[in-house]
Order: sequence, then C-alpha cells, then structure tokens
Amino acid sequence: MLIVADENIPLIEAFFAEFGEIRRLPGRQITRADVHDADVLLVRSVTKVNRDLLEGSAVRFVGTCTIGTDHLDLDYFQQAGIRWSSAPGCNARGVVDYVLGSLLTLAEIEGVDLTQRTYGVVGAGEVGGRLVSVLRGLGFNVLVCDPPRQAVEGGDYVSLEQIIERCDVISLHTPLDKNGASPTWHLFDHPRLNQLNHGTWLINASRGPVIDNNALRDVLTQREDLQAVMDVWEAEPQVDVELAELCVLATPHIAGYSLDGKQRGTAQIYQAFCDFLGQEAPIKLADLLPAPWLAKVELSAESDPAWVLGMLCRGVYDPRRDDADFRRSLIGNVQEQKLAFDALRKNYPVRREIEGLQVHIQGESVALKQLVKALGGELV
Repeated sequence: MLIVADENIPLIEAFFAEFGEIRRLPGRQITRADVHDADVLLVRSVTKVNRDLLEGSAVRFVGTCTIGTDHLDLDYFQQAGIRWSSAPGCNARGVVDYVLGSLLTLAEIEGVDLTQRTYGVVGAGEVGGRLVSVLRGLGFNVLVCDPPRQAVEGGDYVSLEQIIERCDVISLHTPLDKNGASPTWHLFDHPRLNQLNHGTWLINASRGPVIDNNALRDVLTQREDLQAVMDVWEAEPQVDVELAELCVLATPHIAGYSLDGKQRGTAQIYQAFCDFLGQEAPIKLADLLPAPWLAKVELSAESDPAWVLGMLCRGVYDPRRDDADFRRSLIGNVQEQKLAFDALRKNYPVRREIEGLQVHIQGESVALKQLVKALGGELV
C-alpha cells in the first residue's frame, strides 16, 4: 500500500507505518503524478483534492487532518466511490486559546475590562461552540449567530445584523461556503464592516474569504477606532501586507496549530482509516503525546482573577510571538513572502493547550475555581 501524505502532518509514521510505504510531499505541490499509484492520500487544508487531482488514480481513501473540508470535492468522492474523513474538532481548543490570547492583547492595548464587553460569536460549530462555552463560563455576555444550527435546533441564536448592532467584539468561526443556503464568502463585506460599532474588535480565525480583505483594508484605513486580528487571509499564502500592517495581531493561519491539535487530527484520521479497513485501532494518541512544559500551577486564593486569567492563558500560549514572527516575514517580493508564510507553518514551534493544565488553589476562592473550570483547567 502506498500512502502519500503532506509533509507537515505529524506522527504519520507512528500511526501509518504498519500499512505500507509512506511518501511525504509539500502539501501545495502534490500532483496527479504523485497520487497516481497511491492507495491513500492524507492532506491538510492547503491541498485541493478534486477530480483533476485524483481521476485515474488508485486512491480509495482521503483523509484531511483538519476540521474544514472546503478544499475537498466531496461530490466527486461520492461519484468515484472514494471514502474520506476529516478531523472535526481536532484543533478547536487551540483556536480558543488563540482567541483568548488575542482578547488579552487587545484589552491590554486599550486598557479595558474584558468583562464589560459584549461578545458575538459567528459560527457555533466545534470551534465556535467551545469558545462560547469558555466565554460564558468566564461570565462574559455572549451572543451567538449560526443560521444553519438555528434552522435545525431553534434556540437562543441571533441574526448577524443583531451581532453587528449589539456586540463590540466579534469572532468568526464559520466554514467557508460560497453557494449554500447560508453563504459565508465575503460575509463581512464593505457595507457590513462599515456598520461595526465604534471601537469593535474583529477576529477572524476561520477562513480568509469570510471577510472581504480588500474591503477590510479600506475600512481600517478610514476607521482608526476598529481593531482587527487576522489569522487567515483571502489569497494565502499570499498576504495583503498593507492589511497585515493595519491589524493589531496578524498571523499565518496558525490559530489551531497546537501540538495537541495537530497530533489529535492525525489520530482521528488514523481511527477513520482503521474503520475503513474494518480493523481495530491499537495505537492511542495518549501514548505518543509528550508531557507538557507547564504541567501544574500553584495559586493563592487571594490572587486577582483578571491577573490569573492572563497568567494562565499566556503561560501556555501568547499569540504576540507568532505576530512578531509573521511581521518579520513580510519582506521581499511576493514569492519570497509566500515561501516565508509556508515556512512559518512548517517550522512552527511547540505549543500546547490550556485544557488539562493542573491548577492548585491554596485556600478557598469560588471565583478562581470558576475561572479555572471555564478555561478547561484541572483543579487539583
């Protein structure tokens, strides 16, 4: 069996070596010739997997170690009898940590209390849903917009217009859908961006084209009151440098790039492939993950909750480092910038997640216990 895999997918050998030969390739450069004799194709979001790539090949299983599937031609897979799997939720916690770190940075710059903001989460799937739970657990006022879920479930959802009207923090976590019942392509266009409340913080860690990047650049140029955090870009790996310079934080599509998330994605695809073969999956991710660098924190019950929030979040992950690395890469010509974008992702440093961090509180503090629980920490 021949397995062609994106070179940036971790633990491929650990999980898949037993099945046959593994051939690693740069994800953006995988061609028809590369997959012609392959039985299995394992990718990330940078590889467009469609008829043009697979027709006439031996591929019968495609796995993407990502939560999104907009890079997969699922209609063609069905026609061709190709089984496929994604990894829903694999990097959700990493994205939540990214948003928390971004909020702390924005609050520090503007000198505001995070508890006094109204948060709008657009898209309440694996990522957005977890973010909502964390923010509400922290006692924040959160409104949620998700038309597809609202249509099925009813419930306490609001419209996008209500999010824009009532929220001064908006975080985007929608899939990319250009032609569906609830299209998200350029969901935030020039008119909607101009409708944002004075001083709104806009965070995009979903897909680049959810925001019209040209329109955002124009609006940020005209409105200094708005603050933007961008992890995804409309033409990535090409980035609008002028837009990046206008953002408070700009990063190269790494919001979900925690070590746990990336390895969890591989583990989920391994499980799906074993199911495809009709066999047990004996290898467990828990046996492969290294111990976290920060495993336990001791806190006094007298600690200020706002300080604890910042210390715990930034102790595990602070997006300002990624922002600095990215800005240093935005030099040279467009081709050099594109190569630098992918290099930052390929050589991304080790980063863990807040969830599971052990926290011991010396004394009794209901507020601190609630905060630790909301973040996903483990009280010991």
